[in-house]
Amino acid sequence: MRETEASLPILHSPGYYTKPSLEELVAQELLDPGYCTRVPNFTVGRLGYGSVRFLEKTDVRGLDLDQIVKFYKHEIVVYSDENDKPAVGQGLNKAAEVVLVLDTELLKSKDRKDDFLVKKVKQSTERQGEKFISFDLTTGEWKFLVDHFSRFGFGEDDEEDIVMDDADGEMYDDDKEPSTNMNGIELSHSLPAHLRLDPVKMREMRLLMSPHEEEPEELSHKASIMSTNYARNIVDAGLFMGKSFRVGWGPNGILVHSGAPVGSGSEYKVLSSVVSLEKVAFDNFVRDENNKVSEELVESALMSPLNFHKEINHVKEEVRIGPCKLKPLKLEANCSMLSDISHGYCDIIERQLTVPGLSSTTRLGLTHQVMTWELIRVLFFDRKQKGQVESLGADNEEDMMQDMKEVYQDVNQEALPLMRRADEEREFSFLKAMFSAFSSTPDPLDYHMIWHQRAVLEAVGVIKSNDLHVLDMGFVSQLLSLGKCHWAIYVVLHLPFREDCQFLHVNLIREILFQYCEIWSSDESQQQFIEDLGISSEWIHEALAIYYNYNGDLPKALEHFLQCANWQKAHTIFVTSVAHSLFLQAKHSEIWRIATSMEDHKSEIENWELGGGIYISYYLMRNSLQGDTNAMTQLDSLQSKNAACQEFVSQLNASLAVRDRKLPVDARLVYSKMGGEICDLLLSAVGEGASRDEQFSCFDTAFSAPVPEDVRSGHLQDAVYLFTSFLSEIATKFQKI
Repeated sequence: MRETEASLPILHSPGYYTKPSLEELVAQELLDPGYCTRVPNFTVGRLGYGSVRFLEKTDVRGLDLDQIVKFYKHEIVVYSDENDKPAVGQGLNKAAEVVLVLDTELLKSKDRKDDFLVKKVKQSTERQGEKFISFDLTTGEWKFLVDHFSRFGFGEDDEEDIVMDDADGEMYDDDKEPSTNMNGIELSHSLPAHLRLDPVKMREMRLLMSPHEEEPEELSHKASIMSTNYARNIVDAGLFMGKSFRVGWGPNGILVHSGAPVGSGSEYKVLSSVVSLEKVAFDNFVRDENNKVSEELVESALMSPLNFHKEINHVKEEVRIGPCKLKPLKLEANCSMLSDISHGYCDIIERQLTVPGLSSTTRLGLTHQVMTWELIRVLFFDRKQKGQVESLGADNEEDMMQDMKEVYQDVNQEALPLMRRADEEREFSFLKAMFSAFSSTPDPLDYHMIWHQRAVLEAVGVIKSNDLHVLDMGFVSQLLSLGKCHWAIYVVLHLPFREDCQFLHVNLIREILFQYCEIWSSDESQQQFIEDLGISSEWIHEALAIYYNYNGDLPKALEHFLQCANWQKAHTIFVTSVAHSLFLQAKHSEIWRIATSMEDHKSEIENWELGGGIYISYYLMRNSLQGDTNAMTQLDSLQSKNAACQEFVSQLNASLAVRDRKLPVDARLVYSKMGGEICDLLLSAVGEGASRDEQFSCFDTAFSAPVPEDVRSGHLQDAVYLFTSFLSEIATKFQKI
């Protein structure tokens, strides 16, 4: 019996029911063991609210239906906690037929027909991506199919669209969760449920018997728009006040903060240990009507205008900013080219209009952009042809005076330059209105076309400004959110130079290289594009080195640290991670190449002699002891060989003492192999007519080397044999005497 109870779902909420009922499930489980693992057409419902019938066989064992399935007014929620929601097709997160009971009396407007309500319900279903089945105006039953579960229902926005004339007061919401506990009783539905009556039919009968009876008013008064609680606007405070509020921006528009999620209700409880990550939607302008990023839109809306912009003539001069070199870009054009430029952009936008899947809002915005380019051409090209417009940035004093004399004949001539500059500022302030995102698109974060308009107007001399960095950075953020790092750097290079922020370009470019290294490094075309822009190769290699070091690819990190001349970091990785691995693979030429490349900069490297210098000493020593005639150091006598070996062994011991536990086991093994090989070569030359003192000194050197105990024992036996021979020789001499 306990096993049977364990197979049942849990359901204690008043007004809720299942089909088959719990009693029927018990009976079926006893007759057919395992029935609860495959219940067909399993249904969960709440009287007066609706029901959900799962189309596939359902495993109902141990399901806590009180927590999983919740019916509210005009709404159903299955798995309210996203963390507890299983994958699609598992648990109750699968295809089902949903029936919701709508209060048609509250939803219907006095001057609208029933077919309008049916149309709105059907639109609401399609907007949520579900399949509409039917809607019964008599019973208020709305039936539709879902593939899996999120939150479905007739939202407050839908109700507001319908009840436009009946919004004098707040509608009574009989769906509020009890404020006490799970055992609290909602009288409007729980009492009929306990009497096994349908609460909807009970309500209809009451209205028939007392048609003029008003609905009971809610006891609480209408909520005030003024809140008595703290707003907890940690996000806003952090963005204005800085890191003290633990708010920061990450790559791809990710905002990290410890406050309530943006757009959440005021009752959201903020915990000090909760960190929210939210992503800003910079890429809405390349999303189709299904809200998916379209590669065709990316190409037509983003790449084509930028490629066209790149084909226009540019001024490119190398400048030095502190220790850094950059090649800023500036568009070069004049009013005579404005017609061709405007037509070029219009053609690009018109081709974008042919892309399938565009929303009506996007099409309207594109049409507006075409009109803007035509207006730019008419205002600043046609008038220029008639001689009515001159560059606002012109500094020719004679032309300026001649223009102003006809207008200000009675004004002091010395004041004309100031008045001309004031007129320029007024005209530019008027033009600045078009550089707001809302001037060409409903998206406040979309700057992709405004950036081109500003660049062209600056190039032809209509405007001149250095305070539109919000526009530039908005476009950079859009490009980065779509992974177009090379074009983001291209836009940064067009930023006007400011004396009060000289390192702006340098900091932005380096930040892009470092934060988005994974993206541009995996695309050869992007990397080549960045190099062609004249970006310092040291910055590129430094970003790659840190990226590979972070991901644990130390051999690649070492190569890039060498390329960016970070000798200390390269030396550390070489000694602690790379050299011993190459040694054990017998890649001695590779070790020699890396070590010698750092040797010229050893003055910049801490403890060079106890790191990379050991490997250079080892190879030089080995070649000399092997009698290599090409060796850099020739060791003729046993005494000189022993002295060199003593110095090398001292290097090994000092390195082990300094680095202690920083060296991995494999590195210690390599040190042992190097010390053992050098000592073997030294001891192999002991019998070449050397004195006993020199021979014993060589053994002393071998004993001090960091070699395994079995190797040291072998050397000791050889030393004992040599000492025994020495004693025998002395004894023989005494006998002769």
